[in-house]
Amino acid sequence: MSTRQESAPSPAIQSRDDLIGWIAKGEKPVEAWRIGTEHEKFLFYKDNLAPVSYDGPRGVCALMEGLMRRFGWEAIREGQTIIALKRPDGEAGGTVSLEPGGQFELSGDPLSTLHEVARETSDHLDQVKAVGADLGIGALGMGFAPLARREDVPHMPKRRYKVMSGYMPKVGSLGLDMMYRTCTVQVNLDFKSETDMVQKLRVSLALQPIATALFAASPFTEGKPNGFKSMRGEVWRDTDKARTGNLPFAFASGMGYERYVDYALDVPMYFIFREGQYIDVAGASFRDFMAGRLPQVLGRSELAGYTATIDDWADHLTTLFPDVRMKKFLEMRGADGGRLPQICALSALWVGLLYDQVALDAASDVIKDWTAAERDGLRDGVPIGALATPFRRGTVNDVARTVVEIARGGLGRRGRLSMLGQDESVYLEPLQQIVRSGHTTADAMLASYHETWGGSVLPVFEEYAF
Repeated sequence: MSTRQESAPSPAIQSRDDLIGWIAKGEKPVEAWRIGTEHEKFLFYKDNLAPVSYDGPRGVCALMEGLMRRFGWEAIREGQTIIALKRPDGEAGGTVSLEPGGQFELSGDPLSTLHEVARETSDHLDQVKAVGADLGIGALGMGFAPLARREDVPHMPKRRYKVMSGYMPKVGSLGLDMMYRTCTVQVNLDFKSETDMVQKLRVSLALQPIATALFAASPFTEGKPNGFKSMRGEVWRDTDKARTGNLPFAFASGMGYERYVDYALDVPMYFIFREGQYIDVAGASFRDFMAGRLPQVLGRSELAGYTATIDDWADHLTTLFPDVRMKKFLEMRGADGGRLPQICALSALWVGLLYDQVALDAASDVIKDWTAAERDGLRDGVPIGALATPFRRGTVNDVARTVVEIARGGLGRRGRLSMLGQDESVYLEPLQQIVRSGHTTADAMLASYHETWGGSVLPVFEEYAF
């Protein structure tokens, strides 16, 4: 989740047009399109496999301080508390941030090629492993914590999470699990125009369950099989229906920036940020905020006088969690956490589909006659069945095989070669193996659990650690 830093006041919002214009400013020519990859991992103590606390000589803060000392990262603080890391001005490397339960995230730089994404990701993981080795901390690539109970997970001292933790139980049964026990990989991609955005949004929303199936890697809860291939995907089905899901309005005629803005205006807020503090306004809509109705809606006179700004709008958009989220770019949000090959494969899948027009048109043809009921059915079904989920006359794996092949063609046409002369389709190899076999990472984990791990999940901390 985003890390807010204190900055100069942003302009007050004058009208709804300001909100539409803010998103539209994200339009970029094709040559300026970039790839932003964000990936989370679970931290655990190697000696007892427990989640890592924030404080203490072997805590998350100590890990961040080690990254600062050894690799030159700089602290981002709330008060005196380190909540994130950044590179010195002018240096590449992205931002490291903390998720609510201590999940460790790299929000990578916007990069031109998947080869750069692979190098950035590998460098980050090498650094985390090097510092973690001194502290007895490991990092695990999965979608849901395989062992820890919710009450065992430490809470990170990031102020926005306190507001969210209080609100989540009011709107869904699994929101706290989302915050404290899930990990994901996310890919952020650009658009050149409103028309381009709509085509990409529709394709990526419809195919997000296919990505969930391909990257399913969360079949365990509290030490036992949980009945799902992607427990992370299941958690999102009952987190907060007002701000999650597959955005059915995106497939209606007239879709554009305005329609997304109208959706976002009515999604309940979490907070506003003023003078370094998060002010709880959970439940009021951004439309209420713009109209000056916070005191009336929430029954709190102290909220009078706050004026909605562009920074407030940007903050609010980070608290929406649809399967594909729009800001000044599109965020693909459907995959379980995984190891280095899976991280690169997710970026490769979406770049191949969305950054080549031939591929994008082919993907549009795949999904063009899917009904809303079918899209909902896929989203509901793949957390359980992953690639084996029935769809029309076949299974999700049939769709995945087609989609991976379309992406491979798109990456080949991009023609971005590595120093070894390989194009970016090399990063799709894990997915090509998966669609050939029909077996996901979750299937492999479950087979090991029953056949070679002796009914224990503990070996996952060795075999699926970074």
